[in-house]
Amino acid sequence: MYNTPEQVTEFNRSALDAALQLSKIALDTTERLVGLQLVATKETLAEASQSLGPLIEARDLQALLDLRTKLTGNGIENAAAYSRGLYDVATYARAQISALFKGHLAALNQSVTGNMDREAKAAPADADDNMVKTTEQKPVFSDVSVKTTVDATPAARKPKPAARKQKPATRARG
Repeated sequence: MYNTPEQVTEFNRSALDAALQLSKIALDTTERLVGLQLVATKETLAEASQSLGPLIEARDLQALLDLRTKLTGNGIENAAAYSRGLYDVATYARAQISALFKGHLAALNQSVTGNMDREAKAAPADADDNMVKTTEQKPVFSDVSVKTTVDATPAARKPKPAARKQKPATRARG
């Protein structure tokens, strides 16, 4: 399959567009997360300042226990609200990324199908005959390869005869 410069250019343009869209989604998601964090921080500071007065005014142990129960309940509600906010941001980001990839996957499938159709039309008339011949030869080649491997295996497993050790030559003294 041959890619024309226009096809390569279009693929590169599509990839760059996808990268830019993905970057925009990442920035939007980050912006939402930072906003959520700022709101949670402001609410926490506001609650802390509101609870400081009753804490200072508490005169007995029962008043402190009641205040602790109230603050714990508020903390649980705030944590649940924060978790819902995080879930909403994550769901939004997932939906955006999913839509982006689905769109680009559909375009890629359409491009591949179109390229295959063009290549099939541009192929020589006897290309199908050559493909059939190649397909028919493949089992024969596989059978020969398997037979050669099976025949060579016993020979490869036989132990090699040990080489005879030669005595070192001694020099005659003269």
